[in-house]
Amino acid sequence: MEINITRIDNQNLDLPLPKYASSGSAGMDIYAAISEPITILPQSTALIPSGLAISLPHGFECQVRSRSGLAAKNGIFALNAPGTIDSDYRGEIKVILSNFSNQPFVINRGDRIAQIVIARYESIRWNEVDNLDRTERGSGGFGSTGF
Repeated sequence: MEINITRIDNQNLDLPLPKYASSGSAGMDIYAAISEPITILPQSTALIPSGLAISLPHGFECQVRSRSGLAAKNGIFALNAPGTIDSDYRGEIKVILSNFSNQPFVINRGDRIAQIVIARYESIRWNEVDNLDRTERGSGGFGSTGF
């Protein structure tokens, strides 16, 4: 599958397009398109631009997710992960990064800041009914299955 992608401006030609780290990767790394380092203070959030915009076909979304290495080693998470880029959005992809550690974290130009996954989705129509079908679990939630 091919998806159209564009750079927001020519100042980011040195940055790679999103790419898979290995042949089995589901997510593609995206990079910080910033001119100066950005420090995310402990318990703070920053919006980091990617310098990219995409054109997805109808029925697909782009999910923005945390990078496991940033999360495990530095406490840096994509705040609303997975964030959704809708098929009709043509603006710049930006990543909401939050620092859940107790140390400041510096993002530099070209750092891998998140990963994106292209996923198919179904559009649905609601069918309002008086009752739902019964299941063994029923309305039990929040640990009701014993886990």
